[in-house]
Amino acid sequence: MTGESGIAAAESTRTAALSTALTGLSARIESACRAAGRDPAGVRLLPVTKFFPASDVEILYGLGRREFGESREQEAAAKVSALGHLSRVRWHMIGRLQRNKAKSVARWAYAVHSVDSERLAGALDTGVGAARAAGHRDSPLRVLLQVSLDGDVSRGGVLPDDLPRLAERVAAADNLRLAGLMAIPPLDADPEPEFARLAELHARLRDTHPEATELSAGMSADLEAAIRHGSTCVRVGTALMGARPITSG
Repeated sequence: MTGESGIAAAESTRTAALSTALTGLSARIESACRAAGRDPAGVRLLPVTKFFPASDVEILYGLGRREFGESREQEAAAKVSALGHLSRVRWHMIGRLQRNKAKSVARWAYAVHSVDSERLAGALDTGVGAARAAGHRDSPLRVLLQVSLDGDVSRGGVLPDDLPRLAERVAAADNLRLAGLMAIPPLDADPEPEFARLAELHARLRDTHPEATELSAGMSADLEAAIRHGSTCVRVGTALMGARPITSG
């Protein structure tokens, strides 16, 4: 097998694997929505492509996906650059974000799911403003507030009691749009009560910020529980992409 034919064969195999996984995930989401009495159109799948090559994103784009989740700024920026020809892609930053990376992320992100402090919100507001002024983007950044469900803010997330103040800060920003909430259940916890609690926090947020309709919750292992409790976006990596091809080092 020549080099070119080998590459083509590998791409064909990978495309088939991703297509099969997408079909299976769509069936899981539809089944979970039916069980919860929800319209499947109200829950979208966000492929988490961190640690995977840009070629996988291109394959998924060819399979109809337009939104992708990344968690490391440097890796994401490289993919954004490599895939600039895919004009309809929307990139989501789903991992913890340091303030010194906000300027870069502000240039390419459609949404950030992990805003957990007023200082980070301020840095993103400034970064998006600069990006808009420079012509790098023409719209505000959608922001989801990451809430801590276990009180361990070292894992990321704002404490529930501090959520209203952070929401007000984001809602008042010129270059940000408050989109909703995101959370990750505590390690080794039963996700069911955690997602129930998250749903309550989301309902309270929407009482004062009705525009914050998004709820980013649920991953490969627990998306059904998240959908039962109102998730509008499930972030799926392993069940779609398979085992990580590189380490997170």
